[in-house]
Amino acid sequence: MSLPSAPEGAIWPVRRGTRKVLALTLLSGLPGVAAMLTLLWAGEYSLEVRIALTAGVVVLWLRITVAADRWLLRRLETIVGTLASLRQGDFSIRVRGGGSADAVGQLINEVNALAETLREQRLGAVEAMALLRAVMSEIDVAVFAFDGAWRLRLVNHAGERLLGQPSARVTGADARELGLGECLTGETPRTLQLDLPGGGGRWRLSRTTFRQGGEPHVLVLLSDLNRALREEERSAWQKLLRVLGHEINNSLAPIQSLVGSLGRLVDSDRPLADWREDLRSGLAIIGARAEALCRFVEAYGRLARLPAPRLAPMEVGAWVRRVAALETRLRVQVVEGPELMVQGDADQLDQLLINLVRNAVDAALETGGRVEVGWRGERRGVEVWVRDEGPGLANIESVFVPFYSTKPGGMGVGLVLSRQIAEAHGGVLVVRNRLDRKGCEARLTLPR
Repeated sequence: MSLPSAPEGAIWPVRRGTRKVLALTLLSGLPGVAAMLTLLWAGEYSLEVRIALTAGVVVLWLRITVAADRWLLRRLETIVGTLASLRQGDFSIRVRGGGSADAVGQLINEVNALAETLREQRLGAVEAMALLRAVMSEIDVAVFAFDGAWRLRLVNHAGERLLGQPSARVTGADARELGLGECLTGETPRTLQLDLPGGGGRWRLSRTTFRQGGEPHVLVLLSDLNRALREEERSAWQKLLRVLGHEINNSLAPIQSLVGSLGRLVDSDRPLADWREDLRSGLAIIGARAEALCRFVEAYGRLARLPAPRLAPMEVGAWVRRVAALETRLRVQVVEGPELMVQGDADQLDQLLINLVRNAVDAALETGGRVEVGWRGERRGVEVWVRDEGPGLANIESVFVPFYSTKPGGMGVGLVLSRQIAEAHGGVLVVRNRLDRKGCEARLTLPR
């Protein structure tokens, strides 16, 4: 690779610097040359010898000085040319002669190392920019960048679809002309209503600032809340219809079968002797299945119509002891905690804790284990826990799925309703298998 040439504007300072070096080199050699010539002319030499030796010493002195100056000038010009190439963005240039241990060689090594570092950094920046462009092109979030004068400088594909125009036509346009002026003012993040050529509805606005070319810019991100809500709503409806269809079919299928059998029994010309008993049995089954279906619909209605809690001061200890005393199938051991107060709806929290204690007793009765309930204060609030020594849960991930139950005849509503009550009070309900022994533990955390 040929060595780079230094720009003309950068050569003259280098040459002026080497002239100083040349003058210093001449001055440094002058005492030795003067001493040599003094000894030469003081000795017993002929005039011809003196003149010849004097000329040789002076010529040699000048040639060595000029050669050193030219060597240094070439090296410095090469280094300056390399640095100029780096400044212009060409990081492929390297300077030869960096193997020597002198100061110039070390300088060349540092310049080459700088060029390699800059090349790696530019490669990383190019790759990062390519990744950023690919991400911005693929994400569904509309991204806009505005300068200090509210002119659009950058927009991704989602933003183009929202504006209904390609980036080439909207770049440089004022944010107010594009209908995005509201996005550059007010608090962030927040939800706002926008009606744009590419779509309207509710949007989640996020905004931040950055600098490019020394100038402040604003980055705006818009997420379509309507789309997310529609997807969540569709998913919820699909789950609900699957559950309703499953439960209704479980009740209607035997009813339909029994209706057909009883109809044939009534229409028979020669009914069996015990046809009345068969008729009563079939009607009893139909009534039981209809009653189960009514309970299912009623349970769903309870989930859908949970009222907002009416908060009032509650003493935690009295609440826990009162609910524990309601269970008569098994003695529930109360582990006393500190005297604490919470703000809650007594009726709803009673229902919540009754569900937890009832589930724990149901599990403990299977194994003959114990049930404990207690409370303690924590930095974030009050924690009430219910522990049982039952068989534990094999499918712990499904305990909060509506209408899912592992108990015979269970509706799968109790824990779902309990979690709704907890969240309505600003709390958290967690159910998990115990680590220290067999059984389950429910933890309810309520704010003070």
